Amino acid sequence: MTATGADAPARLSPDRLRELFLFADLDDAQLAWVAGAGDVVAHPAGSEVSVEGEPARCFHVLLSGTLSMVRRVGRDEVETVRTDSPGVYSGAVQFYLGDQIDQVYPATVRAVTDCTFLALPAEEFAAVFRRWYPMAVHLLQGLFVGARNSQELVGQRERLLALGKLTAGLTHELNNPAAAASRATSALRERVAGMRHKLALLAEGRVDGARLRELTELQERFVARIGTAAELTALERSDREDELGDWLEDHDVDRPWELAAVFVPAGLDVECLQQVADAVGEDFLEPALRWLAYTVETELLLGEIVESTARISHLVGAAKQYSQLDRAPHQPTDLHAGLDATLVMLSAKTGPGIRVVKEYDRGLPLVPAYAAELNQVWTNLIDNALDAMDGSGTLTLRTARAGESAVVEVADTGPGIPEEVRRRVFEPFFTTKAVGQGTGLGLDVAWRIVTGRHGGALEVRSVPGDTRFVVRLPLTEVAPPA
Repeated sequence: MTATGADAPARLSPDRLRELFLFADLDDAQLAWVAGAGDVVAHPAGSEVSVEGEPARCFHVLLSGTLSMVRRVGRDEVETVRTDSPGVYSGAVQFYLGDQIDQVYPATVRAVTDCTFLALPAEEFAAVFRRWYPMAVHLLQGLFVGARNSQELVGQRERLLALGKLTAGLTHELNNPAAAASRATSALRERVAGMRHKLALLAEGRVDGARLRELTELQERFVARIGTAAELTALERSDREDELGDWLEDHDVDRPWELAAVFVPAGLDVECLQQVADAVGEDFLEPALRWLAYTVETELLLGEIVESTARISHLVGAAKQYSQLDRAPHQPTDLHAGLDATLVMLSAKTGPGIRVVKEYDRGLPLVPAYAAELNQVWTNLIDNALDAMDGSGTLTLRTARAGESAVVEVADTGPGIPEEVRRRVFEPFFTTKAVGQGTGLGLDVAWRIVTGRHGGALEVRSVPGDTRFVVRLPLTEVAPPA
């Protein structure tokens, strides 16, 4: 290695090295190796000592001056350390793991003032370090690899548990319209059979063709009214059923309450029934009304089947949108479609005590993103918000544009997150839930997807009654950090 501005590298003496806390306990042979292998490198103020993501070739030890360490978060840089303490180290800090990981600089280090560093070649230092401290290296490797494997296994378990919850919720939501369609189909078969029977009775009564034609015209007009019938309150419906029931009873119709309960929801009134009486006469009034009742019920049941199957199609579409089935992994993405699909998938947890408010900026452009991964983010944030409110409160989803970023807020009216917890919510394995209810990986996964995969930012703001997780995503393509 070559020192800046010199033909030969500058070295530190073993005695000078022993003054640094990092090397204070090395023996003479070890100090001699460090003194011979390490270069003293000068960096002027403002220069970069190492750059985040680049291959990590040197282990740096600060000798003099002040350094600043920063990490990339989306398009911003966040300073994590600023120090002038001799002996602090940076650069290839995981050199001892060798080729078990990609050896890259985890952060950018800059010289705030003129600095000097001891630069040790990472590969050579790793070799002698393993000879000097074989047990320590094994322990460090075990800690790192064990933690990484544990995180992968627990992460897989977390995803399976989340998938199980979503599947249970979706199955519950699909079961309701499917059961409704099945019931309506069964009832429809009975009504069609009854319609045929009553039509046969009308024919046996030798109703002349003109009257029968008038009755069928009334049937068409009454069916057309079904789709436009106004929604009635319970009291209004009861009053109208009583009114129709009295008219039917006055005309000697058996079980008038049965017909009244069918005609009122379809929007038919006394005037409509009088038209039927005028068309067929009193002798054929009851079979004509029964026939019309079957017609009305058939139409209502068909409407129920259409509504149920449309609901099933909507749920299937939401599931496809959520999973991004048959779609490119990275594509221009409608954030609102993902948020809505996630709400559908979590609808089983959105009970009657939860009010959902959508404050969408519909002018928001498409965002270049891994849509399925963003749906994982929305799932974790919304699921946490619902858990925090414990069945009662307001869930608010907001979208907006801020400069060249799309902003998504997931807000809840829960009790809030205490300051000491808020500082740690994005740490892996950190959770405030009871044992067996959470692994502490949900927000960590959300953080890594937003910042690592999309070059965005994720932050939390919280006071009692107003907790907001704010996601910022660039509107233009950004290469993710290494």
